[in-house]
Amino acid sequence: MSDNITVAGVSVDTRHWIGGERVASAGTFTDHSPIDGRALGEIARGGPDEAEAAVVAARDAFPGWAATPRADRARILHAVADGVEKRIEELAIVETTDNGALLRSHRRGVMPRVAHNFRFFADWLLRLDHEDFETRGHTNHVGWDPAGPCVLITPWNAPLMLATWKVAPALAAGNTVVLKPAEWSPLTASLLADIAAEAGLPAGVLNVVQGYGSEIGDALTSHPDVRRISFTGSVPTARRIAGSAAANLTPLSLELGGKSPLLVFADADLDLAVDLAVEQYDNAGQVCLAATRLLVEEPVAEEFTRRFTEKAAALRQGDPRDEGTDIGPTIHPRQLDKIDGFVQRALAAGARAVIGGHRKDGQYYAPTLLTDVAQDSEIVQEEVFGPVLTLQTFDGEDEAVRLANDTRFGLAATVATGDRERAERVTARLVAGTVWVNCFFVRDLRAPFGGSRQSGVGREGGTWSFDFYCDLKNTVTAPEGWDQDHG
Repeated sequence: MSDNITVAGVSVDTRHWIGGERVASAGTFTDHSPIDGRALGEIARGGPDEAEAAVVAARDAFPGWAATPRADRARILHAVADGVEKRIEELAIVETTDNGALLRSHRRGVMPRVAHNFRFFADWLLRLDHEDFETRGHTNHVGWDPAGPCVLITPWNAPLMLATWKVAPALAAGNTVVLKPAEWSPLTASLLADIAAEAGLPAGVLNVVQGYGSEIGDALTSHPDVRRISFTGSVPTARRIAGSAAANLTPLSLELGGKSPLLVFADADLDLAVDLAVEQYDNAGQVCLAATRLLVEEPVAEEFTRRFTEKAAALRQGDPRDEGTDIGPTIHPRQLDKIDGFVQRALAAGARAVIGGHRKDGQYYAPTLLTDVAQDSEIVQEEVFGPVLTLQTFDGEDEAVRLANDTRFGLAATVATGDRERAERVTARLVAGTVWVNCFFVRDLRAPFGGSRQSGVGREGGTWSFDFYCDLKNTVTAPEGWDQDHG
């Protein structure tokens, strides 16, 4: 087996990156492109041995990296960002080929955001501070100490951006990292290892291991030398990770599923509300934050549905490499089956497909809107993670909030209204980690991000990231007792 594959003209090493070296495995798994289903290549399939080697490499590299001055760590992270920016086109085409998201989005938004992740946390590190405070004449000084090796497990829907959302603050904090990308989209993580090495990141500070969660993930999350675990993915997998981490009391940050609502009030700008609703089909609906439950106030529901249907009909679905494509494929045949299973069960239970409701050729699923759905139905309560929305109506703020909060999730919510006071009343009552009012997907790395209920544990972003990736220390110093002649 060759150690490298060529994807859209870009050479990608298929081996792990451990301790500053490429490491092969005895076994492999096949990586397929969702665009046309073709095999892209054989990827090193890690297990307990590779997990052990990666954690040991991270453990051994930790003291040196933790002792590296903040300014030097920041300089290297900026060099990583420089490397990303030099290779935006390569990263974009590889990721589109590997996970099926739109190439234009990768070029213009996602890959520039990858570089920004590194720059932001490098800069935030240099201003990370807490004002000293006095207690009966004693001085309290708060500091952020690097925690140790971190295991970062990332999803397939935005592979590199979501990986670096974790990698950048973990490295900035002075930790070492073992990154385990999703097996359905592993390629850009391998390219990141190359970029980081070229930027001067010391060997062992960033390690990348590939494979299945049941084979390598468990060995990573249960390792006694791991000091932090950050995971983005499903609730069932999070429960498994939490169980593995429990024996060592390893702190966790979990960003999990969502079943977010979009509340459209009768006083909203309907054109804006429709735009927001149609935007939920982005990335073929494979977005954890997507507002998949459309809750529309009764007086405008008919007009909203008419305008939504017209706008959704204009979406172009097809090859994500084409500039004019709006919706690409689903990531994997198993995901396609899962999506269709949700829809067909909903239709059998009495739901009506206003649009869509069926597969298309290849790994494509038609953008779907279902009505006549019960609040307690599976399609309303469970995350589909595909281009499938439901529409329900409500009468007044109380019912809107009740419906919005009536799931086990609480990741995000979107509100469309022309009344500022209503927006303030409603958002105060919504259970969600992020609420958007008359907008969607506006993200600032200074803000806390995470979910409530079963949408997650903890918050990351800005100082919240450093709070997680560090051990906070308060040093209390007495005002007297110093040897004035010392030194």
